[in-house]
Amino acid sequence: MIVTEYELLVCLADELNMRKSAEKLFLSQPALSQRLQTIESRWETKIFIRTQKGLLLTPEGEAIVRHAASVIEREHQIQERLEAMTGIVRGTLRIACASVVAQMWLPRVLKAYTRKYPNVQIALQTGWTSDVHQLLSKGAVHLGIVRGATPWKSVKKPLFTDPLVLVDREITKIEDVFETDRPFIQFKSDSNYYQVIQDYWQRNFGRIPKQAMLMDQIETSRQMAINGIGFAILPAVTLLHTEKEIHQIPLTEKDGTTLGRETTLLSYEQSLALPQVKAFFELTEHFLETDR
Repeated sequence: MIVTEYELLVCLADELNMRKSAEKLFLSQPALSQRLQTIESRWETKIFIRTQKGLLLTPEGEAIVRHAASVIEREHQIQERLEAMTGIVRGTLRIACASVVAQMWLPRVLKAYTRKYPNVQIALQTGWTSDVHQLLSKGAVHLGIVRGATPWKSVKKPLFTDPLVLVDREITKIEDVFETDRPFIQFKSDSNYYQVIQDYWQRNFGRIPKQAMLMDQIETSRQMAINGIGFAILPAVTLLHTEKEIHQIPLTEKDGTTLGRETTLLSYEQSLALPQVKAFFELTEHFLETDR
């Protein structure tokens, strides 16, 4: 069995859908079905069960797919070692990044990176910080960019801390949130973001705003606030190039400091041996210095 067949099995196991897998592999469904039948004949066992709702992995199929995934991963590791030996910046840079950073900050960095290193392919996955941790911990990516206070025992590089600001079209002072009927527009998060905000209200005012709307993601909250539906507390990085008519009020502590949100780059020592990873770290440092 050649590696492309291993990749075919892993794709089918991820999607559990013939049509979606065929599209992802750039194959027709009949061609994919024929290749799967050939693979199952070679293993002399049923790997997937076809149903009206999609595919189901058999117990034997689970073992075969785990084997396929391990073969693919080992080949990637060997390829990366060979690239590291040559010192040429090429290959694939696998990144996992918190969604808000991927939307507002990372594109500018990747634009500069791909211009400087056109032979590197970027594989990017986005999600919550917990998703980034999971991908990094199991070795699926070279580096992760996370938000908030982050325990990590290997390479850990602070990128930036952006202030948290209250955003609204009407409110001009932080104290006004307790006098208004305008809703507090919050968003779901898997990190300690919600608790940080709650602690801020209690620490500085001894109470929290009562009326609230809960959005599914930060971008929805941002759009609601920008369009005057209510007020939101957002990281300053999400407000780049926002129109000036929107009031942006920093969350100031009693001692005069401003509440902020950390963004951190995580990786492993062994990953830094790869030229494409080392180059990203170096360019990021330069980019941050320039961006300041």
